[in-house]
Amino acid sequence: MRESVIYQDIFQKGEKQGDKRGEQRTIIRLLNRRFGELDSSLVDKIKTLNIEKLDNLADALLDFSNINDLVDWLNDN
Repeated sequence: MRESVIYQDIFQKGEKQGDKRGEQRTIIRLLNRRFGELDSSLVDKIKTLNIEKLDNLADALLDFSNINDLVDWLNDN
């Protein structure tokens, strides 16, 4: 069963989803620590980003000096 194409497809999708959720949690935790509790609308926007955009946000957040930088980044992406 584990060798079936369908099983492998489902397994890979689950892995990707888990990776995405983990990265979302880490980014949100870092932003909360840096700027205080994020507004729920910002959290919702972060949760809609695909894995590539999350990677880009992880890099960009190191350059943010205030919450407006995050808002601008999210609006641009």
